[in-house]
Amino acid sequence: MKKEDVLSDEFFKQFKDGKELQNFLSSLHKRGIEKILEGELDAHLGYSKHEKKKRSNSRNGYSKKTIKTDFGTTEITVPRDRNASFDPILIPKRSSMTKGIENVIISLYAKGMSNRDIEDQVRDIYDIEVSRTTISRITDRISEDAIAWQHRPLESVYLIVWMDGILFKVREDSKVINKTIYIAAGLRRDGVREVLGLWLGKNESASFWLSVLTDIKARGVEDILISVTDNLKGFTETVTTVFPNSRTQICVVHQIRNACKFVIWRDRKSFTESMRNIYMSPNIQAAEAALDDFANKWSGKYHYAVRSWQSNWEALTVFFDFPVEIRRIIYTTNLMESLNRRIRKYTKNKSSFPTDSATMKMIYLAIGEATKSWEKPIKQWGIIINQFLILFKDRMQM
Repeated sequence: MKKEDVLSDEFFKQFKDGKELQNFLSSLHKRGIEKILEGELDAHLGYSKHEKKKRSNSRNGYSKKTIKTDFGTTEITVPRDRNASFDPILIPKRSSMTKGIENVIISLYAKGMSNRDIEDQVRDIYDIEVSRTTISRITDRISEDAIAWQHRPLESVYLIVWMDGILFKVREDSKVINKTIYIAAGLRRDGVREVLGLWLGKNESASFWLSVLTDIKARGVEDILISVTDNLKGFTETVTTVFPNSRTQICVVHQIRNACKFVIWRDRKSFTESMRNIYMSPNIQAAEAALDDFANKWSGKYHYAVRSWQSNWEALTVFFDFPVEIRRIIYTTNLMESLNRRIRKYTKNKSSFPTDSATMKMIYLAIGEATKSWEKPIKQWGIIINQFLILFKDRMQM
């Protein structure tokens, strides 16, 4: 047996049962919190407890405070200063719990749990009573973070920006109506993806997207090399109005879905295979030949569906101008579809939202949970960045 294992066994033998161990750990945690608060006050004053006073402000004893921690409810001593300007980071003024419990509450809320469920969960796990009013007050502070995040400066250049909308039911004037959360996500020059912002409006429209793009530009974006959108009428023109040099690719998956709306079930498989021959072609010439075959086969029966491919052809085939590695990430809005699914997962318990503010707060938190894996560059980044540098050398240097 290893020496450290022996020491561990000896340590645990001093406790009669789990409750006694829990009390010891709670006491240790309490002392740790008080030491951290002392350190915070040292930093605030600019000198440590036993040093000679260097400024006009100084220590002014202690006050007692009952707080909720991961180990339950406990009473601690909080150091004070004479100017009453000290506001601890670990346990802010007017707060009765540590950041640990607050973060648990926010995380549970972000995963779609109701205030009642959070209250029960915290009680069961931590043996702490936290009222729904307190939970609301904690989560309401997220709105301030969301506003700051929404107005943060952005990069000057994004290689790709994907845009899509997602519907939610929101109460307005005593009625529950559909509203759209507009979401834009960008690929930065370091290969990392980020959500650029969230905007709440009514039915998705090109005119609202114009305001979204204008906001993005006002926050510092000077150029978008490639934009990827659904096939909303007028969307391509809207993008080029704000970013005239952007190449806009209409999402092929959206096009397929819209075309299939006009196709009866027994023809779907064959119809979809004909469309697949178009977008899976190795080059634009082969795609045009596949489109001709598609039209010859189906235009008599599904004229409108075939016509939708022909009328959107230029914007549907932008991806053929790029190498295969770039094609794979721009011919659809799959990134947004995946993000939307994650958001739906976290909001599935919400049949409707009471206000616009509550909607934005919930989606902001859901975005944070859904994009935790976005910290690293995308796959094949080394190849992709070199391709962009060759194709857009001058515009990459902004």
